[in-house]
Amino acid sequence: MKPTLVKDRSIKRIVFIEPRPPDRHVFSRYPLPRLGPLILGAMLEREGRYVKVYVEDVADLDLKEVFKADLVGISTITSTAPRAYEIADLLRKRGVPVMIGGVHATFLADEALEHADYVLRGEAEDSLPRLIAALEEGRGLEDVPGLSFRVGGHTFHNPGMGRVEDLDSLPIPDFSMLMGKKKIRIYPVMTSRGCPFNCNFCTVTEMFGHNYRYRSKESVLRELRAIPPGTTVFFYDDNFTANTQRTKELLRMMIEEGITPHWTAQVRVDVAKDPELLDLMKRSGCFFVYIGFESVNPATLKAFNKRQSIEQMTESIAALHNHSIRVHGMFVLGSDEDDLDTIKSTVTFAKKQSIDTVQFMILTPLPGSEQYNTLVREDRLVIKDWSYYDAHHVVYQPKKLTYFELQWGVFKAFLQFYSRSQIMKMFFTFNFMGVVYRFYGFRLTREWIRRNKRFIESTRRWSEVSGRINLSMRRMADDIRARVRQLVARGELKPLPEGDDTTSKKEAAGNRQ
Repeated sequence: MKPTLVKDRSIKRIVFIEPRPPDRHVFSRYPLPRLGPLILGAMLEREGRYVKVYVEDVADLDLKEVFKADLVGISTITSTAPRAYEIADLLRKRGVPVMIGGVHATFLADEALEHADYVLRGEAEDSLPRLIAALEEGRGLEDVPGLSFRVGGHTFHNPGMGRVEDLDSLPIPDFSMLMGKKKIRIYPVMTSRGCPFNCNFCTVTEMFGHNYRYRSKESVLRELRAIPPGTTVFFYDDNFTANTQRTKELLRMMIEEGITPHWTAQVRVDVAKDPELLDLMKRSGCFFVYIGFESVNPATLKAFNKRQSIEQMTESIAALHNHSIRVHGMFVLGSDEDDLDTIKSTVTFAKKQSIDTVQFMILTPLPGSEQYNTLVREDRLVIKDWSYYDAHHVVYQPKKLTYFELQWGVFKAFLQFYSRSQIMKMFFTFNFMGVVYRFYGFRLTREWIRRNKRFIESTRRWSEVSGRINLSMRRMADDIRARVRQLVARGELKPLPEGDDTTSKKEAAGNRQ
């Protein structure tokens, strides 16, 4: 018995779908499709199959076209999981086989199987072709690595195959199969996978491993040559400058060949240590970088396992600005070490260092991360609707902040950074691009607040109720202590000698025996 029958055991038409996010976000105007479906689609086209890719941020689904598919693959992150399940349920009602992959499904495969016939965990480049072959040949699915499926009420999770070591073996993403591709303003290019760091709120290392795997420089250049002139490039790597020697060689080759598009990438603060690298970045076309500063609270940096200091953060911003490279700073607020002063200090730091654009994100416990496991273990998750796991909503119980203090504090930080006064400051210093960025942030922040008034108000109510409960518990504890003191004073209760620990003494006696 198979979970789903494939029409005529022939899979010729395949559709990949990337569900839309639940709300607007800082990159809403500049959609960036994930590369997984475009790489998988290119692989399947090599086999003579017909593939279409829908990214709902780019183009709406053509359901008539999707219903014709022999197999539909949906790629999801945590915040898009509800939409992914909605689509999957609709397709299965029409008899269309559905597979789900991506980070969220990798770590919560059982949940995804409530809505899909198959779940592909981890990197799917090796497992997807084997799944299709197994379905077409009508043989068992137990040999497909990384596959989760159900048969007759039983759930099976096949062992994973591991990660793709030779990234050059993968085809260049085929954007011709992307519906609405003309709307893409930024072309994503992946040159590596993996990350050796282990921030406790991140899932990258669990998904892609602790070791960097690189494409060859020749392979990257081949892809860059095919990009239309004038197109902005975003290097999708989690840390584009991780191997500085390799990065510098690639940038030199780009300069020598005259391949110098406007490009941007994610880097770490240690980029400031290498003036030669910064010079090559600028000469090859870099105009903006994204840096995960995460916090200006040293205790939070330590708790996040973020191996960097505030001094390094300051130095990196100055060094990049000295090379006329703008900085997008990303901060995560709401750790167990954060309070209201942390939020205020973060805004002050961002303004003082003249960071060009910022994201103040609420700590979000993503399945697969150490942070998620900790909060589940401590029973501190208060919202289980994944659509709120977008780094803009409080979904857990903070320690040093109320729900409302964290929720409104983060958006007050946005309002202060992207304020009218900051816009005017940019204008009168002739920083006209800064005016554009600040105005965009100004409008986006206010739009988000309007769309989420009810949620913000709910955090206020949660905070009030939680405060009353905590007050009642404190009063109860005070009453108990007062009652104990009365009983002791009347001689009705014998006080425990100061420093006495009966349990410890018993344990010590037991150890001596």
